[in-house]
Amino acid sequence: MISQFPEQWQTKCQERPFSTTTPIQEALFKPISDGDNILGISPTGTGKTLAYMWPILLQLTPKKGQQLLILAPNSELAGQLFEVAKDWGEPLGLSAQLLLSGSSQKRQIERLKKAPEIIIGTPGRVFELVKLKKIKMMAINTIVLDEYDELLSDSQLPFVSKITNHVARDHQMIYLSATQKISNDFLAENTKMITVSEQTPETIHHYYITVEKRDRLELLRKLSNIPDFRALTFFNNLSDLGATEERLQFSGTAAVSLASDVNIKMRKVILEKFKNHDLSLLLATDLVARGIDIDNLETVINFDIPRDYESYTHRAGRTGRMGKDGQVISFVTHKEDLKKLKKMASVQELQLKHQVLSLKK
Repeated sequence: MISQFPEQWQTKCQERPFSTTTPIQEALFKPISDGDNILGISPTGTGKTLAYMWPILLQLTPKKGQQLLILAPNSELAGQLFEVAKDWGEPLGLSAQLLLSGSSQKRQIERLKKAPEIIIGTPGRVFELVKLKKIKMMAINTIVLDEYDELLSDSQLPFVSKITNHVARDHQMIYLSATQKISNDFLAENTKMITVSEQTPETIHHYYITVEKRDRLELLRKLSNIPDFRALTFFNNLSDLGATEERLQFSGTAAVSLASDVNIKMRKVILEKFKNHDLSLLLATDLVARGIDIDNLETVINFDIPRDYESYTHRAGRTGRMGKDGQVISFVTHKEDLKKLKKMASVQELQLKHQVLSLKK
């Protein structure tokens, strides 16, 4: 497949290096190139973004204005997709525009006058600009719903439906996610489903630590003191997240939360600090799980047991990406927690001894 890429991309692949493509990238390339409506399901960290980005970008015409719309459920994911689109689009003479709520609408409208071929954004802001006729939906050939199950959920669905109602009849729809929990009734007609389950189980190791509920925070603090330890830590409730962040920071732990009320600029600063190992703990809820992509993230911690299998899958998918090693550590306080956890993953028990994690014999 790579051998068929234009010369600009071949050079880029050699620099990366992209010597081979992943199964989902191989599976989606031809049907997307052929203009089919596609539902692509593949575990997180298996290269889904490039799986759809490569074939679509090769179909776009430079200097022809708006042609591709990519919707994402949150700012983090939209921002990352924008970077990928720029990275691979610019060598082909294609430009992209990022549209997020919380950023200046006036500035975004000015930039849209430059007629970018690629538009990427969150549904609320995109719909505002569709209503103002600044996004020319009749010119859009392809719409991508990245993390489509989030975009077609209760809160986002009204915006997505209104946006897609403005598009030309013969447009292409592409849906992507790691899990499928939305009825096919929500999908466009003649949508082909392509499922690839190629994630190697050995790349992500699943563990649990038995701990009293009142001792979880102290355990988290001890883990953060392990040299070079870095973990994305998930909570089920915002109130628990906020209280834990406060107490960890009071004890001098390099921990920061990525709650939904943190503004876009600050979120970017926090993520950069975490990526640069200046923070040992990044605290989050499932709301932001879909949008965080951190190269070589070593550990994901479940401070709370996820509510369902889909949540566990998306949390776990933040580590062990693209075949690299990673570990998921879940805090278990009750027998029922462990029973629930074992239905989500094949877990082994860990115990903490002298601030060093070791497998329990």
